Formats: sequence, structure tokens, C-alpha cells
Amino acid sequence: MSHLLDFLLHIDVHLLEFVQQYGRWVYGILFVIVFAETGFVITPFLPGDSLLFAVGALSATGVLNPWLAAGLLMGAAIAGDGVNYSIGRRIGSRLLGKGDGPKFTHRLINPDHVQRAHEFFEKHGGKAVVLARFVPIVRTFLPFVAGAASMRPAEFLLYNITGGIAWVVLCMGAGFVFGNVPVVKNNFSLVTLGIVFVSVLPMVVEYVRHQSKKKN
Repeated sequence: MSHLLDFLLHIDVHLLEFVQQYGRWVYGILFVIVFAETGFVITPFLPGDSLLFAVGALSATGVLNPWLAAGLLMGAAIAGDGVNYSIGRRIGSRLLGKGDGPKFTHRLINPDHVQRAHEFFEKHGGKAVVLARFVPIVRTFLPFVAGAASMRPAEFLLYNITGGIAWVVLCMGAGFVFGNVPVVKNNFSLVTLGIVFVSVLPMVVEYVRHQSKKKN
């Protein structure tokens, strides 16, 4: 756990080490991380926004090819959501422990996270697939919920592609433009925490509002 936390807080340093150690194979590593973070409901802890920001920052220095990185990461994000949606569509009800489904999956999948993603989907409809890209945890569970809710494949595909492109462009673009500004580069750990805070803030606000309504 401590190693994961260190990786998340110093992702720029570790990413540079990956480039130095693995060379062009680092593109494959980045693809796998983003694909897993968006494609599997059991890996919401993997870095998303902060990783894209760091990739953008390194791309601005020439360490990574920005066009190759952006293209691969868009593909990973879109493919990941597609796999997640397909899993939810095929076996979502069983994994959620409904009907005759196995209950042990609750140990692997946090029901609260699934419920939060479901409420997000119910409130925002199809555009939730795009909006969820920018909300950690919800980003991982929303495609699964959309599949379990039998969202039409063509509709999901449209929002999936739109969201995947927007997410990578905005997060990588922010890193490309601001990642090497001295105050940002020298305080990357704080920037990473700030990115997480800003990303999670809408979810926290929504939770507080929901609890307030329940009390009233």
C-alpha cells in the first residue's frame, strides 16, 4: 500500500524512471494501466487523471511522443470502458448479487461504489458516461452500471468515444501546458493531491446534498 501511495504522489518521477528503464515499452505500460483503471471494476485504485497529467508534462519535454501517447491512451480508455460495459451487460446482475447471483462478489466489488455510480447514471443519463470520465471511482464503475442497466450499445459507444477523447485531451493537455511550470514541477505531489481533490469534489458535494435530503 505504501508503494502504491508513493507511486501516486510521485508519479512524474516514477514515470520518468519507467521511460529510462523500459524505453518505448513504456507506452505499453501506460496503455495497460489506463485500460485496467477503466476496464475492470476491481482496479479503481490505479492512477487516471494524475497519470495523464504526468504523461502530458513529460511529452512537453520530449521524453514521450505526445501524439503516440495520446492516441494509445485514448484507445486504452475507450477499449477499457467498452470491456467494462460488456461485462456489466452480460453478467452485471449476478456480480451485483441480485437474483440467484453469488454474494461473495461483494468482497471484490464495493456495493457502495456501484450504487454511487448507479445514482450518477440515473441522474445524468447517457451523458453520465462522459462526465464519469472526470470522477475517480465513478469512472471505473459507471460503464459496468451502464451495461447492467442495458444502455443501448450504439448510444454507449458514442458517449464512450466522446468521453475517452475529451478525458485524454484535457488531462494530457493540462500537463503539457502547465506540468513544467516551476511551481507545479517542484510541488508535483501537492498538484497530484489537488487533481484528486478537484476530481472527487463533485461526488462529495452530491453525497452531502443526498444526505441532507434524506434528513429533511
